[in-house]
This record gives sequence, structure tokens and C-alpha cells, in this order.
Amino acid sequence: QVQVVESGGGLVQAGGSLRLSCTASGVTFDNYAMGWFRQAPGKEREAVSCISWGGSNRYYADSVKGRFTISRGNAKNTLYLQMDSLNVEDTAMYYCAVERPSVGVVILCPTDSGYWGQGTQVTVSS
Repeated sequence: QVQVVESGGGLVQAGGSLRLSCTASGVTFDNYAMGWFRQAPGKEREAVSCISWGGSNRYYADSVKGRFTISRGNAKNTLYLQMDSLNVEDTAMYYCAVERPSVGVVILCPTDSGYWGQGTQVTVSS
């Protein structure tokens, strides 16, 4: 049973920083893509940032480029999202997801078929 657990959310003032952490367990991690997603009230879920298994490919949503940094820990099953210069538009529930694609398939961001955590709330006050 794969478990994905996020932590690090909270309340922060605009301009501040937060670091989200994600730990996945229950499988031997090999060739997994990992990513951060968020969903604000009344809005659709969006991919914030994703990283390929080897770390060489990264995706950032336009709205977070230059402010957020995704990274993997030395243990391949850990994922971080450093969020700087936060603004009120970043307020959302943040989810971590992991997925191992089928053989021959290349993905950067996990899909609905992956494993998802329960989320951690990020609230940015003005």
C-alpha cells in the first residue's frame, strides 16, 4: 500500500516563505515521477511543479516560476517544494503525487492514476 504524506503547510504573510515536504512509502521507488499540485476553493486542481525520476526535467506553472523550487531528497521517496515570495493567490490545498508510468511511457507530472496524499493547506494573508 503506497502512502503519500505531505507536511509543511500553514499560514504565512504575503512575501513570506514556506517549505512543503512529501514522503512516499510502501513501494521500492524506481522510475517514479513526483509532483506538487494545488486546488483553491472554486477552482480546478492545477499542477504547480513536477520533477522527473532523475531530476533532470522539471516543470513549473507560469504563476510560480522564479518563486518556487522543487527538489528531491537524497532518499528518492522524498520531495520538497520551497515557496518564496508567496502571495494571496497561492492560497490553496497543496497535494503531493507520485506515479510510476507504464513501460515505454514517459511522464513528468503524475496523473490521476498515481498515488496522492491528503494535502496540506497553505494560506497566505495580505
